[in-house]
Amino acid sequence: MERNLFKYVWMYSRKEQISILFLVLASLPFYFLSLNVPKSIINTGIQGDGFDGPGSTQPFFTIELPGSEWLFGEAIILFDGFMFEQQGMLLALSFLFLVLVLINGLFKRDINTRKGRTGERMLRRMRYQLADRILRFPLLHMRRVKQSEMATMIKDEVEPLGGFIGDAFVQPAYLGGQAITAMVFIMVQSIWLGSIAAAIVLVQAFIIPKLRRRILVLGRERQLTARALAGRIGELVDGSTEIQAHDTSNLERADMSERLGKIYYIRYEIFRRKFSVKFLNNLLAQLTPFVFYAGGGLLAIYGHLDIGALVAVIAAYKDLPGPIKELIDWDQQRADVQIKYDQVIEQFQPATILDPELQDIENDPGGPLEGEIVITAVSLLDDNDFKLLDGVTFSIGVGEHVAVVGPSGSGKEQIAYLLSGLVHPTSGSVRISGRDVEALPSAVSGRRITYIGQDCYHFATSVCENLLYGLKHRPMTESHYEGEAKARRSVEIAEAMLSGNPNFDLTADWVDYAAAGATGPDDITARLIEMLCLVELEEDVYRFGLTGTIDPEENPEAAAAILKARKMLVDRLEDEGAGDLVVRFHDGEYNAHATLVENLLFGTPTRRSLRSENLADNVLFHRVLDNLDLTDDLIKMGVSIARTMVEIFADLPPGHPFFEQFSFISDDDLPEFRTLLQRYDTSGPQVLSEDEQKRLLTLPFNYVEARHRMGLIDKAMEERLLAARRNFREMLESEAPGAVEFYHADEYNAAADLQDNILFGRVAYGKAQASEIIGRAITEMLDSMGLRDTVIQIGLDYEVGVGGKRLSSVQRQKLGLARALLKRPDLLVVDEAVAVMDGATQQRLLQKIIEHRPDSGIVWTLQRPSLASKFQKIVVMQGGRAVEYGTFDNLKTTDSALNKLMAAE
Repeated sequence: MERNLFKYVWMYSRKEQISILFLVLASLPFYFLSLNVPKSIINTGIQGDGFDGPGSTQPFFTIELPGSEWLFGEAIILFDGFMFEQQGMLLALSFLFLVLVLINGLFKRDINTRKGRTGERMLRRMRYQLADRILRFPLLHMRRVKQSEMATMIKDEVEPLGGFIGDAFVQPAYLGGQAITAMVFIMVQSIWLGSIAAAIVLVQAFIIPKLRRRILVLGRERQLTARALAGRIGELVDGSTEIQAHDTSNLERADMSERLGKIYYIRYEIFRRKFSVKFLNNLLAQLTPFVFYAGGGLLAIYGHLDIGALVAVIAAYKDLPGPIKELIDWDQQRADVQIKYDQVIEQFQPATILDPELQDIENDPGGPLEGEIVITAVSLLDDNDFKLLDGVTFSIGVGEHVAVVGPSGSGKEQIAYLLSGLVHPTSGSVRISGRDVEALPSAVSGRRITYIGQDCYHFATSVCENLLYGLKHRPMTESHYEGEAKARRSVEIAEAMLSGNPNFDLTADWVDYAAAGATGPDDITARLIEMLCLVELEEDVYRFGLTGTIDPEENPEAAAAILKARKMLVDRLEDEGAGDLVVRFHDGEYNAHATLVENLLFGTPTRRSLRSENLADNVLFHRVLDNLDLTDDLIKMGVSIARTMVEIFADLPPGHPFFEQFSFISDDDLPEFRTLLQRYDTSGPQVLSEDEQKRLLTLPFNYVEARHRMGLIDKAMEERLLAARRNFREMLESEAPGAVEFYHADEYNAAADLQDNILFGRVAYGKAQASEIIGRAITEMLDSMGLRDTVIQIGLDYEVGVGGKRLSSVQRQKLGLARALLKRPDLLVVDEAVAVMDGATQQRLLQKIIEHRPDSGIVWTLQRPSLASKFQKIVVMQGGRAVEYGTFDNLKTTDSALNKLMAAE
């Protein structure tokens, strides 16, 4: 990237800058006229210069040929103007002043709007270029950068650049033009006053920037410390497990306090210096009016300057400090943003970076990879020039199954990186089918070759989107737009091009179905499920599906099948004599195995305000309780629960399983409730604040009589709660329709998950292995109905969380394997991707994948050398060198390095 900010701006916004500069030049004559008109208003319109007496007139708006008097010796009048008496002249000049103010305002509006648009386009371009460079960072460099710092630079640190880019050339021209125009006007009126004003302005322009240099240095320090703070906060998030596991939270607090203190002192010094400079600047700015009032007044008294000219000079100077001050501010901003720009560019220009042509969307993957993979005298150095690989040489067939084994730090991980094109050798070469891997475009290395490592990353979207991610290389089917959407899309494309962004359509279908062996969206799901089965992840996704939801209007067949399964489950349990394992919902009955809130709502809330944790703040809910005199009773119930919890847990250590079993009060909140109960017992409920009453009111919401058995809900209370259910339902249907999806025995509940729709009730507490029996029955029943794939398909919509954190480490690795296998690459590079799994699972998955790819290449770095027996060839790495190469039988029968590794396993 261009290191000089002004060259960068001029390179990409030359046309826009020139067009705005023309507007600036066009605005200056009107600005000069607006300074001169007040003089004419006072001298001619008010004092009556040129009017001999009552009834006399003067011309207004006379137009003469420019330069005619100089060329021809006399002025050539093109338009005689309008004749006005003094009163009319005053009004005409005043309206002329108003028109000039309007014209100047319109010029300023248009100039600022164009500047803003240019700045935003350039900011968009710069952010895109920086993000694009991240996508081209070498893998070894990516390991040195902190994601939070990169994000901070692209999001925050370049933000001031966007505001400056529009001003880079226009602001000095615009403000300088106004300042020069005002100064020329003052000089025309009085050379003495103009000289004084010019002298003070020059002093300002010389002294103020010098005083601000230290502020710029401090600003740079502030930026660096703020960036480091962002990186440290990112480390706190990523290392939260280690921090809590080693009790180092106070160390981190000390570190955070130290960093924040450093930023505080830097910012305080900036403020102190900035306002001192501002004080001096304002003092110099106000010194000139003092001279004008005193000196100009004396000149007017002695007749060397008329009153109108003096007023015009003062009015002109009133506008002068603004542009001068803004020019000085612009110069400071220029230096400041150049520093910011240098710092950002420095971080985004590593020693090596991928050629953008290698990632061009038009690159074609070509035909399948064939022939041999030849590694010749490859060495690889890290950032500290430490040799990770040293003269590695061997060759394998593209279609062979090869195991790479070795101890930790042997270089096997780097071999996987080299073969997949993620890392380039420092010396030597890696060639596939006669082509240097380093020169392969991403269309080949990213589609014909697939790498999966030890810690698969997944994006914060669904299981399905993460599976399909490896198939999205370019838009395969463009989206079709009509009407306003088509016009809006055209504007978006034009803006993207003007900002140097690609005009790719994100809403298009990017999935390369053919690469996955599918013909389109209709049969891709079958391929996804096939891959999930291959890596043994289908049971997990099936469970995700049971906790997922469907829209019965969009998928009526599935909803109808779930309703059928609901009835079949009842029949099956009855036939097996286990009908009492599920207590179903009935409109006129209280379900003792459901929570109090579930009984009150008798449905699934679709709004957050009606969830149990927020219900105490809901106005409609309080109206229902008040109408039936239930508020005080529920608060008393909360008091009873709190009292019981305090008594039970008084002598139990924090984290005791009883806390989770009763789930009313956490061990952290227990002291607060103990204090609250003491106040309640001493002074009664009237001393409790509104928030304290709500806390007590919330406690019974999750109370389940059959589970907690505290005897708080008898038959009389059940009837009152059922009455509240009916009252609440009527109120919701009239005042908040759709806020709750109510239970109906013969209808699908769109807000509830699949499992709840099938159960239509709650599993009975106190029944041995009830949950296991019910779960097995639901699974067998759905399988018999042919709904297993439907449930898995719903499970594909499960959100995996940031980085896949909602999945276990084993699930993440299996999902990564499925994503890699779905692409059907010619060469699959697996770098200890199954090491987190147990031994039996490792063997099964390895065998399945080998059988799934009998004629396609696999290079697998193994944690367990004994698994190498399943591969056609074996490479043994030690100390960054390939010490052995051959078949398992050949290496096993000798006193080999492989034998030693297997013996140490």
